[in-house]
Amino acid sequence: MNKYKTLLFDVDDTLLDFGAAEKVALRLLFEEHQLNLTPEIESHYRVINQGLWKQFEDGTIERSEVLNTRFSTLLKEYGHIVDGTLLENSYRVFLEDGKQLVDGAFELVKNLQNHFDLYIVTNGDSLTQYKRLSASGLQPIFKDIFVSEDTGFQKPMKEYFDYVFERIPNFNVNTGLIIGDSLNADIKGGQQAGLDTCWFNPHKKQNDTDLIPTFEIQNLDELYQILHVDKKVLV
Repeated sequence: MNKYKTLLFDVDDTLLDFGAAEKVALRLLFEEHQLNLTPEIESHYRVINQGLWKQFEDGTIERSEVLNTRFSTLLKEYGHIVDGTLLENSYRVFLEDGKQLVDGAFELVKNLQNHFDLYIVTNGDSLTQYKRLSASGLQPIFKDIFVSEDTGFQKPMKEYFDYVFERIPNFNVNTGLIIGDSLNADIKGGQQAGLDTCWFNPHKKQNDTDLIPTFEIQNLDELYQILHVDKKVLV
């Protein structure tokens, strides 16, 4: 008998290919504002962006600071003084079209939906996440979607998970599993909330933390074995 009843899925780089969506959105943003997007600038943007989101997850800055300063901070280093909020608004429009799926993601959740209660747990902008989930076809598969902007908290905060647990009917933490790519947001958050955790690590990143997930997978198909469910080919 399967131990798990409730599966909590992260979105970005777990179900939706955020890297692919981000790449397209950045290119369109820089073209719109007649800026030159070099590989160096693109790489440096990701460093700045990831650092800001880490601060947000740690609770040291507000979400608005992440969104409204990342482009102004980046471009200032290359001699451009820009309105960070204006660029963010433009970028958000392009990013909302990012519906690229991680390999196997749609088939996985379709196969699991009749066996488990599926929920989305994600940090980010609510409108953007809902639009991307809808465009990808994922939204109707899940019983509910919990975006940090709507909850007032974010992963890995225990308050975020308390909010989620209170809204899942008959939820039992002992039969829940969180699946995500972030050691800090998903694995740390899940552990603090008492959940079993599954770290999706397709790029085989080194785990330099003291966080030990219950499971680690490199391919989403590995979840079938963990959950004791047969993979079906969707036609």
